[in-house]
Amino acid sequence: LDLIPTKEEGKTNSEMKAINTNKIFIVHGHNEALKEKVARMLDNLKLEPIILHEQSDNGMTIIEKFEQHSNDVNFAIILLTADDFGNVKTEKKANPRARQNVIFEMGFFYAKLGRKNVFLLKENEVENPSDLSGIIYTPYDEQGAWKMKLVKYLRETGYKVSANDI
Repeated sequence: LDLIPTKEEGKTNSEMKAINTNKIFIVHGHNEALKEKVARMLDNLKLEPIILHEQSDNGMTIIEKFEQHSNDVNFAIILLTADDFGNVKTEKKANPRARQNVIFEMGFFYAKLGRKNVFLLKENEVENPSDLSGIIYTPYDEQGAWKMKLVKYLRETGYKVSANDI
């Protein structure tokens, strides 16, 4: 597994790998309702959501399972939900944060797929990861504006999807 693909002359990581799969990896924490909303939307778009705990283990460790099932995806959706709390030692207030596995897997997919092929869907109160200033997050909203943003993002990265299917 090549975590940071070697770039071809003049091409970005995301341009190197043509879209040849309809599999989209969903990275999530404990917000089951949001995970299901995103997965069902992908189903409606005729894409295949890959959710790690739904895949067979085959005696693998979690990291082996993660590596295997992330191998044939070209796009990842990261759900940054308020599952944990944390703070800097000098601060008293604990802030809502995404789970550590979500942050780890977000970094993995940034390296593997390039930022263009990673969509960040974030609950408003969740603290932004500290080393990622300038990254654009799509806020999750109950009205569903995030769905249109995701469809647009997928289309811009080469997926043949239609907003009519959501």
